[in-house]
Amino acid sequence: MQGGTDGRGHCRLSVPSISCGKCIGAVERALADCEGVVAARANLTLRQVAITLRDPETDPLPALEKLQARGYPATLLDPAAPADATDSGVASSLLRSVAVAGFGAANIMLLSVSVWAGAEGSARQVFHIVSALIALPVVAYSGRPFFGSALRALKAGRLNMDVPISLGVLLATGLSVFETAMNGRHVFFDAAVVLLFFLLVGRYLDQLMRAKARSAVTSLSRLAARGAMRELPDGTTTYLTLDQLQPDMVLRIAPGERIPVDGCILDGTTDLDRSLVTGEHAPVPAGPNAPVEAGILNLTGAIRMRVIRPAESSFLAEVSRMLAAAEQGRGVYVRIADRAARLYAPVVHLLAALTLVGWVLATGRWYESIFIAISVLIITCPCALGLAVPVVHVAAAGRLFREGIMMKDGSALERLATIDTAVFDKTGTITTGTPVLTGGGPVSPEERAIASALASRSLHPASRAVALGIPASPVAIEQLRETPGCGVEAVVGGRRARLGRPDWVAEIVTGHRTADSTAGSGPAFALESGPLSTFTIAETLRDGTVEAVAAFRAAGMRVELLSGDGKEAAQTIARDIPFDRVAWGATPAQKIARLEELRAEGRHVLMVGDGLNDTAALAAAHVSMAPGSASDAGRLAADFVFTRDSLDAVTGAYRIARRAETLVRQNFGLAILYNCIAIPLAVAGYVTPLLAAIAMSTSSIVVVANSIRPERQPTFRFANHPAQETAG
Repeated sequence: MQGGTDGRGHCRLSVPSISCGKCIGAVERALADCEGVVAARANLTLRQVAITLRDPETDPLPALEKLQARGYPATLLDPAAPADATDSGVASSLLRSVAVAGFGAANIMLLSVSVWAGAEGSARQVFHIVSALIALPVVAYSGRPFFGSALRALKAGRLNMDVPISLGVLLATGLSVFETAMNGRHVFFDAAVVLLFFLLVGRYLDQLMRAKARSAVTSLSRLAARGAMRELPDGTTTYLTLDQLQPDMVLRIAPGERIPVDGCILDGTTDLDRSLVTGEHAPVPAGPNAPVEAGILNLTGAIRMRVIRPAESSFLAEVSRMLAAAEQGRGVYVRIADRAARLYAPVVHLLAALTLVGWVLATGRWYESIFIAISVLIITCPCALGLAVPVVHVAAAGRLFREGIMMKDGSALERLATIDTAVFDKTGTITTGTPVLTGGGPVSPEERAIASALASRSLHPASRAVALGIPASPVAIEQLRETPGCGVEAVVGGRRARLGRPDWVAEIVTGHRTADSTAGSGPAFALESGPLSTFTIAETLRDGTVEAVAAFRAAGMRVELLSGDGKEAAQTIARDIPFDRVAWGATPAQKIARLEELRAEGRHVLMVGDGLNDTAALAAAHVSMAPGSASDAGRLAADFVFTRDSLDAVTGAYRIARRAETLVRQNFGLAILYNCIAIPLAVAGYVTPLLAAIAMSTSSIVVVANSIRPERQPTFRFANHPAQETAG
């Protein structure tokens, strides 16, 4: 179990019995009132449950016991185990069951041909007995995936989708045994075993296609190093496993090894494969002080690195958590599917019972009536509806990951597809986040050294430019604090010193003069009661910015620049990009106020930002995105994080979200159409149990295949848009 930054405990459980949308609701309701459990989210595609506990010391055993009592045996997930180990075991077991059922079905069908050809008397009875001897062990072995699940559900006092399937197979087999014992003319061993065969084929194919849908999640486990060589103070080395690596440890990484945790290079030069982070496969040279993230590959040279974050907080762990959470959102479509799945069991059993009674009253023939009822039990399956949303979300998460975009919540995908307004921050978002100091600032060497010291302790890109542009000198500073949206402040020699927004810095200058926030293009600096000076910062646009803004506007959206920087800096950027509205000097509160204004107009806003001052706005927006270079708080608040340097990741995410929405609607349509056609036919007696099995399995496979089919054309449509309107 791991502790989170929120003071809670977090663990993941493997629950192989999760098989449909109804299971998700049952598992989450079972854990809702469990002692010590704060929140629980079930994941259908991964068949896992993410649990948030009261604190890291809380024992998850009560949660395991509660699930066991509800018929969902669970185990703590071993992070070191291969992510697809359970999948391989389940697929192999299903394949063996398919083989046994296929062998039995082929032999029983051969015997049935003889009966159909006119075998009578003792010969027919022998064929029936031999068929029974084959069918009974085949049904007992191959029916285990359905019977076991149904039995666990019934013991826990609930119904699941395998209960009617098991009931149908057992009724067909039981009636056939009774007919054989009574020397009857008609038995249905062939129907029962072939029915089981097709059900198993459908479940096996469904298992394979789900595995393909979640390949983006499982493939990350192969990028994680199992450990690293730690350098001890005496120069010797010792091997430590991944969970033993802690901040400030020094590691030695040889060529060909993957970086195990986030850190920075102390010495040595090498080339790195940073495609996991940036999406670019070209090697990147790196040397001392270069940051390195967990999962990237060291290609050419041996390096020494210092650990910055433990494994559970690394970039790779963050990406894994985002992908694993991709289908856990509770958007509109998911809630609809959950409600349908909960109604399934009682409705289908009632419908089958009414069908049986109706046919018996109408015809008086019990056998035919029972088999029609069996067809109703089998054909009315909620699998397609339950899979309509989560498989699409997992497949979309894989596509996003391949484009360097991580999604935290499946519901964010729904929200992104509905946006009609995009609001961008400037520094670090529209621009590269690595501005260069070109001039300005205080003249005094002492004040320049103080400004550099303050800048080196801030994460703001403009501060970084000041720190890199002025040689560092030892300065004793006290009471350091950073104010989001304003800047960084400290006490130096008994006097306050500020670096940041000009109007905020001007509060401590001689006479408390208020500076013009529109002056200059960079941060201002001042010592208390001293003069105010402004740095000049040059910025470069992030790749793809012009194209991204133009694409959004062409799609009929409103696009705004909402910057905390000065007027000159904002307008300089706006000269090259056709924003509909440009605002400058915006504080965090003013950014939230603007988003509230847009929401009051009925707009669905995408906020794209990176800094600490954007955190509240990212959290308040309808949906939000942040670059991988954003502050920790910014990445935590955003719904999506993109690791590529180009801003086309934003439009790429929107394109994928629109396509996912289309696929979800198609899946719902397919599932509803299937049930609207299949159920009346089954009730009317036009569907045999065998055809019902084929139809039910096919419906699930079609929905999964539709969810993961490759994109053949872009879903990002362009349209005319009103002329540009610029405001201050």
